[in-house]
Amino acid sequence: MFVKARPLCLSFIVIGLAFLRAAHTEDWLQWRGPDRRGISGEDSGWDRQSWPVGDAAWTIQVGAGGSAPIVADGRLYTIGWENGRDYVRCFTAATGQALWEQSYDCPMYGRQSEGDQGLYSGPSVTPVFDRDTGYLFTLSTDGHLNCWDTSSDGRRVWGLNFYDQFDVPQRPLVGSRRLRDYGYTASPLVHGDWIIAEVGDDTGNLIAFSKRTGKQVWASQSKDPAGHTGGLVPITVEGIPCVAVMTIRNLLVSRLDQGHEGETLAEFPWVTDFANSIATPAVIGSSVVITSEYNQYSICKVDITRGGAQLAWKQPYASGVCSPVVHKGFVYWCWRGVYCLDFATGKPIWRGGRFGDTASLLATADDRLIVWADRGELVLVESANREPTAFKELARKNRIFTNDAWPHLVLADGRLFCKDRDGNMKCFKL
Repeated sequence: MFVKARPLCLSFIVIGLAFLRAAHTEDWLQWRGPDRRGISGEDSGWDRQSWPVGDAAWTIQVGAGGSAPIVADGRLYTIGWENGRDYVRCFTAATGQALWEQSYDCPMYGRQSEGDQGLYSGPSVTPVFDRDTGYLFTLSTDGHLNCWDTSSDGRRVWGLNFYDQFDVPQRPLVGSRRLRDYGYTASPLVHGDWIIAEVGDDTGNLIAFSKRTGKQVWASQSKDPAGHTGGLVPITVEGIPCVAVMTIRNLLVSRLDQGHEGETLAEFPWVTDFANSIATPAVIGSSVVITSEYNQYSICKVDITRGGAQLAWKQPYASGVCSPVVHKGFVYWCWRGVYCLDFATGKPIWRGGRFGDTASLLATADDRLIVWADRGELVLVESANREPTAFKELARKNRIFTNDAWPHLVLADGRLFCKDRDGNMKCFKL
């Protein structure tokens, strides 16, 4: 009897371990996921033969915009524009079933917008979910910062408008080419009791508001106009909590510790044509990787200390849109190919693949890279830890959509959420 029972017990153990591996999921509460690094604690599904090969689990329409979705506690949250209004919507992540929606009047572009309106429309900012309160924060292209109670069908808790409250002027001309102003693009950051946003006013580049009331708490020492980038990023420098953001003129690192809120810890000059860095800074420890196509056409590692910012290395490669991901000693991004550099030295490792300008990229727990690009190319790539000598593409799904895949790819709850700029969204189960 003991001999017969042993294989049965082992089979249960094997099945149980397999289930636990497959069931390891996590939420995606904000821009670029946990810590805003573009790194997921979930695997790609490749080793489990679960990489998407069939049709999407579901498809929905959520309104125009470059904003990415987020996922919290089995719910998917989005913001999109339709017929003169922004719509904030909640769905069941597993099925795409609509649960609630809220909306408010909003123009398709910010009131100070200038240029390239054929390339984008609607909100660009990814929402933020605060687990402490259950509040969802959204920011429109026209400066509406709103707080929604997700436990009460999205009831609005408070709201304000940056242009109305601070009389924010149009961005100035920087660089050597035409003026551009794309409205608000940077996802705010929840830190403790605050929601911190890049307002870009002479009150302060960064302004912190009470996340419960919307009351202004502090403004940054830096008065730079806002840049055009994906979001604010937390960084700790010599034990000091800080936030990093690409303003119109600098990589700005501002302090968040008590008694020094908003003080400038470090600045690194970085001016681009059209005020476009676009790519969000990638933070590892107290180092920051920044990049821009335009007149900079480079990627840099900048080390931050209490004494300021110092260039560690600079290489003549660039990302036009995709925010870099620093993962296990390497820097990755996708722009006209997937690039891999050594994080410590900036040395090129490999480059490859068929891609255009539009892309986002994330790293998975099983050391793979998932690329979302062009008109809906969903591609799985080996990391340099698995393939150190050359770019290696494992799988590809082509032409999932017919318009630009501006919104960032999301991996949460064992699912990939893919969206285009028109608001078409598909979910693929891993």
